[in-house]
Amino acid sequence: MIDRGKKSVLGVMVDAVDYDAAISRICTAARQARPYAVSALAVHGVMTGAQSAQHKFRLNAFDMIVPDGQPVRWALNLLHRTGLTNRVYGPELTLRTLRMAAEERLPVYFYGTTPAILEALLGRLRVLFPNLVVAGSEPSKFRTISPQERLEVAQRIAASGARITFVGLGCPRQEIFTYEMRDLLSMPILAVGAAFAFIAGELPQAPPLMQRYGLEWLFRLRAEPGRLWRRYLILNPHYLCLLAAQCLGLQYSSTGVKPVTEVRYG
Repeated sequence: MIDRGKKSVLGVMVDAVDYDAAISRICTAARQARPYAVSALAVHGVMTGAQSAQHKFRLNAFDMIVPDGQPVRWALNLLHRTGLTNRVYGPELTLRTLRMAAEERLPVYFYGTTPAILEALLGRLRVLFPNLVVAGSEPSKFRTISPQERLEVAQRIAASGARITFVGLGCPRQEIFTYEMRDLLSMPILAVGAAFAFIAGELPQAPPLMQRYGLEWLFRLRAEPGRLWRRYLILNPHYLCLLAAQCLGLQYSSTGVKPVTEVRYG
C-alpha cells in the first residue's frame, strides 16, 4: 500500500496513493459515516484547477484526489519521487469500491448521467456484484439547480440509507457538485466521471496497452473528435509546458480563491 499524502501538480494537491490506500480511506470513511470527498483527476481535471483559482480552491478542499491519468502519475513521480507504479483509474476505483461495498453490505447511491446509461449500469452491476445493495439512483438534470433543489437531492440521498455516493456528471461539474454536497452528506462522495458509461458498456475503453502508456486520450479523441479535440489538442500541450516549468523550479500556489457564489449543477 502506498500513501505518501498530497503533492502539488500545478498547484492542485493530488494524493500520491495506490488503489489499496484509496480504497482503505474510502472504506474507513464509509464505516464511520463521515463526509469524504473524492475525485479521480486526469490531465483535464488538473488543468481545470490550474486555470481557475476558484476551482483550485474547490479541488484542494477535497479529502482525496487520486491520479486518474498516467501523465498525472508521471508528474507525481517526476516532481515528488512518489514511486507510484500505476494510476488510480476512475472506473477501476469505482469497481473496487463497489466490490468492497458489496462485501460489507454498505448501501450505495448513484447520481448523474442519462436514464438509459444509469439503467444499463445498474443492470451490469447486478451481474457483477449480486450482493451489492443499491439504496437509490437518479439521473442528471443537465442544468443548474436551485439551492432548494440541491438540498432536496442531499435529503433524498441521506434518506435512502446510502453509505457511499458515486457521481457521474463530467468534469468539472461533478467536482463542483461534490464540493457543494460534502458537508450535506455524512458519507464518501466519489466523482468518477465517465465510469458510469464505461462500466455500463455504453462507452468503449482504450486497450490496456494504450492505457498503460498514457495514450487513452488518443483513443477517446478518435471516438469523440467533435467533443474532445479542444481538451486534448490544446490542454495536453499546455499541461506539459506548465509541468516543465514546475520541474525547472516554478512554484504554483495551491491556495486558490474561495468561490463567492456557486454554480449548482445537477
